[in-house]
Amino acid sequence: MDRGNPLVTPIALTIAGSDSGGGAGIQADLKTFAALGVFGASAITALTAQNTRGVRAIHLMPIEIVLAQIDAVLEDFDVVAIKIGMLGSAEIVEAVAGRLRAVQDRRSSTPPFLVYDPVMVASSGDALAGAGFVEVIRSLPLVDCLTPNLAEAAALLDEPQARNEDDMARQGRALVRLGPRAVLMKGGHLDGDAVDLLVTAEAVQRYAAPRIDSRNLHGTGCTLSSTIATHIVLGASLAEAVARAKDFVRAAIERGREVKLGGGAGPLLTLALGASSLDS
Repeated sequence: MDRGNPLVTPIALTIAGSDSGGGAGIQADLKTFAALGVFGASAITALTAQNTRGVRAIHLMPIEIVLAQIDAVLEDFDVVAIKIGMLGSAEIVEAVAGRLRAVQDRRSSTPPFLVYDPVMVASSGDALAGAGFVEVIRSLPLVDCLTPNLAEAAALLDEPQARNEDDMARQGRALVRLGPRAVLMKGGHLDGDAVDLLVTAEAVQRYAAPRIDSRNLHGTGCTLSSTIATHIVLGASLAEAVARAKDFVRAAIERGREVKLGGGAGPLLTLALGASSLDS
């Protein structure tokens, strides 16, 4: 090996909660990064005690520890993209936003691309965010791509949940006006095909695929958003990254549909779903 020319490894950072069951959060993000050939760093915002049956306990990390983790990573690694997941409280949202805004302001090179999955409720139905959370995340102008599901989009806009694609597009445009450069409206809870809409100030791009019948869907949103961040790191445009993320998640759902992990709704499986398996 020529030690004078070290290999450059693409790096992504996830800022999210820990899922002790391994299906969502930090664990899902790091598995996704690894499966697609990107080195993953992490900043843990919360510890959750959960499994396939539900969430038993949540412990939010002290804000100074959350920020220390972010600083330690960004001061040493050339992070190309950051995936943000469960933040848990308005105070943590404000602190993380402030730190990332400072990073964007002082970076002479291109700042990290920010993908934010505004996790408020676990797939089991357990609340993962406290009072004031929605009000604070409405005021985050630095996000490159926001990835809400229909319930999260409705909460952010204080509106009823979208019931069709026209509603999804309208709510996506309303969210873009709040500050994000793009919004991926995830329509997985509508009937029919699984349709997502990538909404920007200029256009709406539709992504549709046949729905897969599976009860093992825990961590789908985390995996989708971290896959988008991964493909941004690998050089894709946002539209390309979303398309590849949809393919990756679909393959992971298909792979895990017959697998039994625990007694409840299990996770999708990203194992052995590296980039080479999606190139065809």
